[in-house]
Amino acid sequence: MFYEPGRGDHGLPRDPFKALVAPRPIGWISTVDAGGRPNLAPYSFFNAFGSRPPIVGFSSEGAKHSKANAEATGAFVCNMATYELREAMNATSAPLPAGASEFAFAGLAMAPSRLVAAPRVAASPVALECRHLQTVVLTDLSGEPSGAHLVLGQVVGVHIADEMIVDGFVDLTRLRPLGRLGYLDYCVVDSLISIERPPGA
Repeated sequence: MFYEPGRGDHGLPRDPFKALVAPRPIGWISTVDAGGRPNLAPYSFFNAFGSRPPIVGFSSEGAKHSKANAEATGAFVCNMATYELREAMNATSAPLPAGASEFAFAGLAMAPSRLVAAPRVAASPVALECRHLQTVVLTDLSGEPSGAHLVLGQVVGVHIADEMIVDGFVDLTRLRPLGRLGYLDYCVVDSLISIERPPGA
């Protein structure tokens, strides 16, 4: 089949786009607002964009609390969403009013960060403390705003649970991170394959 996204002429019950760009890591973003009130929300448009320095970003479709808080306070934290935390992660996607705590709603304990004001998810085995770099308003081919905002941050602190490091390497099969697929589907990393890069010419 072939379809043009602008026309929406795929003829399927739901647009398959998100199922085709998969799996996507989940940015479980914690922030505080200007008054110090915590917020926590999962974003499936999330990834790393550089390693020197480490830069991560999440895309907010609409001006949501995470974006506003990151801009107002200059920081956010990316917590790893794991298989064990799947239900709590999903609970934090509920549309709560501004100022309400998703931590409390999902029954999650907070842990203090070292370098930023935003708290971490205490039960998450990995957390990236980030300083806000910039927010990019994404536009379409005509130059019109799409409604999506790409929030970029530099990672300034990394937390890894000690038991997730085996022989000097992070063991992803112990972490069991979730990946976002299309529709209502997720996947979990519980097995790995290794592929050596070919030598240069």
